[in-house]
Amino acid sequence: MLPVLVLIAGCAGQQTRMKSSVVDYLYPTKADTIVQPSTPVLNIPIKVGIAFVPEQSAQSRGMNLWARTTGGTLTEATKTDLLEKVAEHFRQYEFVSDIEVIPSVYLTAGGSFSNLDQIRTMYGVDVIALVSYDQVQFTDEGMLSLTYWTIVGAYVVSGEKNDTSTMLDTVVYDIESKKMLFRAPGTSSVTGSSTPVNLSEELREDSTKGFNEAASNMISNLDVQLASFKEKLKREPEQVQIIHRQGYSGVGAISLIEVAVLLLIALTVTAKSRAKNNKLS
Repeated sequence: MLPVLVLIAGCAGQQTRMKSSVVDYLYPTKADTIVQPSTPVLNIPIKVGIAFVPEQSAQSRGMNLWARTTGGTLTEATKTDLLEKVAEHFRQYEFVSDIEVIPSVYLTAGGSFSNLDQIRTMYGVDVIALVSYDQVQFTDEGMLSLTYWTIVGAYVVSGEKNDTSTMLDTVVYDIESKKMLFRAPGTSSVTGSSTPVNLSEELREDSTKGFNEAASNMISNLDVQLASFKEKLKREPEQVQIIHRQGYSGVGAISLIEVAVLLLIALTVTAKSRAKNNKLS
């Protein structure tokens, strides 16, 4: 009877989940959810900080004797590597003067905007890019689906054997106004093919691969969302107040609006001048 019990336990499914949440970090209580953001004032070029929000406790469900440890772990070194990839992408934009990778130790669980004010003072940043993650690893078929909760809604995925599903989500906030400017998610799904003997090792490798793939996808989406943000400001320039820092002469993301306005004025003046000349002749 004992061998049968061991076999059943060894084949039992397991679901391990690691996550962090921007919602829980910024709005830890009901009172925090009634924060009224003001109109952002962006000083161009802007100074940006980027950081992972504090993680929540890892969750496991089910049991698998072959998986003696949980799959992957998102270490501080791995977080820094991922953030550097995103930061390097931001540095290509001339409207960004500097971008600081902020260690997780400076973000406290449920710290909300008071914690962001401290970071703004410490690092001199105006805007913060908060990165959260949600990764689940399934080691058997038939497990329940998983819901990723983000700042704007939910994603639902289902798991198969040795699947690693990952989502990274970047939310960009103007700290002083407490206003969200834009966000961009990145997702990844890695399917493993490990034998039970080396399952733990493969789960760790799949975890790292999942985070890297999700980061690449998120960076692509950041480009798309940033372009959308620029277009929104052209349509609704009253949504954000723009101030150019002394000495800044580049044509950044926001100053394109001013160029368009000046061009429109110039065309209008030219048209009126031609019409006047035609009447005189």
